[in-house]
Amino acid sequence: MNPGTLSSIIHITWDRLLHVAVIVAAGWAAITIIKRVLPRLAERLPGRQRQQVLGSVQVLRLLIIFLVVFLSVPLLIDPTFKNIFALLGALGLALGFALKDYASSLMAGMVAVYEIPYRLGDWVEIDGRYGKVTSIGLRVIEIVTPDDTTVIIPQSKLWTGLVANSNSGTQYLQCVADFYLHPRHDPAAVQSALHDVALSSPYVQLKRPVVVVAQEQPWGTHYRLRAYPVDPRDQFQFITDLCGRGKTTLMALGVEFAAVSAVPPPP
Repeated sequence: MNPGTLSSIIHITWDRLLHVAVIVAAGWAAITIIKRVLPRLAERLPGRQRQQVLGSVQVLRLLIIFLVVFLSVPLLIDPTFKNIFALLGALGLALGFALKDYASSLMAGMVAVYEIPYRLGDWVEIDGRYGKVTSIGLRVIEIVTPDDTTVIIPQSKLWTGLVANSNSGTQYLQCVADFYLHPRHDPAAVQSALHDVALSSPYVQLKRPVVVVAQEQPWGTHYRLRAYPVDPRDQFQFITDLCGRGKTTLMALGVEFAAVSAVPPPP
């Protein structure tokens, strides 16, 4: 596209620039209010309603961006099909060469709005990092890890990696407590004891099942106690409670724990 053609498409005046600036400022203010107010409101709501409110933040943000673009573009160019097609072609070519990775993240962000692989408040693992989704943008998402570290992840990870979502927009998040026991024990007694440990926890969600799974290993038996907390935010307190009281209960039964040396024996 030569400069003469570009000047015939774009019509910029101070009056039009002022109108565009007002529209952009209003959109930015609306997005800022939504990002600050709705998450705070969601924290005061019960589980399912909280997830619904958090999930609406990204949708409203994208709608506002589209509205800003829809209102601004006709002020800067003559909204004919030929002009819009030519301008989009030039922009697409420029982005393709100069901002390939950035454009890839933007496209992934728009796909994420449709497919919804994660929402605000979800607990996800992306690229080996596990944490709570606190911000979703068109280019990046932010998660906060259990160690209170903010990790910024490009949306383009949707194309190249796996996304594990622990609660997927619901208040149900499964927690697992592991126990490694010596082979000499009564399996039925251990399973019953661990089941009771989960049901008596102050964090347990009684609407979801409690399951005890066992697997034999060369060094002993590996038990996995699976249960759900009432609130996903309590998952680490819940696991700690299960591990602590589970160990105490098993010791009271006289069960020995497996001891596996970290150093291999000499040949």
